[in-house]
Amino acid sequence: MTIRTRRYDHPRDFERVSDFLIQHYQPGHRDGNWLQPAWEYMHNHPALDESALDRIGIWEDGGEIVAVVHYESALGEAFFQLNPDYAQLKPEMLDYAERQLSSLSRTGRRYVHAYIHGPDSGFAALARSRGYQRAPQHDRPLSRFIIPDPFPEIVLPDGYRLKSLQEDNDLCKIDRVLWRGFDHAGESPEENMEGRRKAQAAPHYRLDLNIVIEAPDGHFVSYSGTWFEGTNRYAYVEPVATDPDYRRRGFARAAVLEGIRRCAELGATVAYVGSDLAFYIAIGFEKIHTSQCWTRYL
Repeated sequence: MTIRTRRYDHPRDFERVSDFLIQHYQPGHRDGNWLQPAWEYMHNHPALDESALDRIGIWEDGGEIVAVVHYESALGEAFFQLNPDYAQLKPEMLDYAERQLSSLSRTGRRYVHAYIHGPDSGFAALARSRGYQRAPQHDRPLSRFIIPDPFPEIVLPDGYRLKSLQEDNDLCKIDRVLWRGFDHAGESPEENMEGRRKAQAAPHYRLDLNIVIEAPDGHFVSYSGTWFEGTNRYAYVEPVATDPDYRRRGFARAAVLEGIRRCAELGATVAYVGSDLAFYIAIGFEKIHTSQCWTRYL
């Protein structure tokens, strides 16, 4: 076994890491690695600091990827993806995160938030032994929706219409509902449009799986993005947003369920979302585990 560590080479390594995540997925997300759509969403998110992509670390054995350590949007975060046969790499991966992915806090202290799969008590014990402390306010829950048969009925008030972006891909209306839906004040800046184009440039982004609710005046009032991973037959929900003037009227529920329903038609048997908000629980999701945040000031 000859293991080599090197830096991530984007875009050449993007699909290789995607394939690695798909290959090592275990039903019910027992593997604890990122879901492939989350990896893809990260790369096409407007908030991604692309200047640091070459700080991501890759471990290879005989040319095959066996581990990855990366951030999500900016340095200071560390996420660990691992072939379970290479658990001995965890101390080395933690070392790498501290050297390459740490950042400075507002007070000038160097830190790293290490995200560890909740059931992996051994990795958590390793982090604790090296001075990491739990930071539950930064935890990342994951919830699962077992797709039922028959599928729940989707009902909208009169005058409102459920559509996919394949039918109406108006970037201005998309940007408006996402800007307002994530509680930003005022009107969205013009430069946001480039970020919306970037999001739709993801290799497996599908207009027909991104669902909006259109109001009688033509505005989009709710949005649900859905991703389909065909090898392991699951859906991934991200992002979801509703205009604050239209909340608590069932629009987000309808959009989320329609995206999942379409994935079910493609063969999905389960859907995941990186949240445990009461909204998702009410739909029928259940939290299955948490990616625990452990923080160390270096």
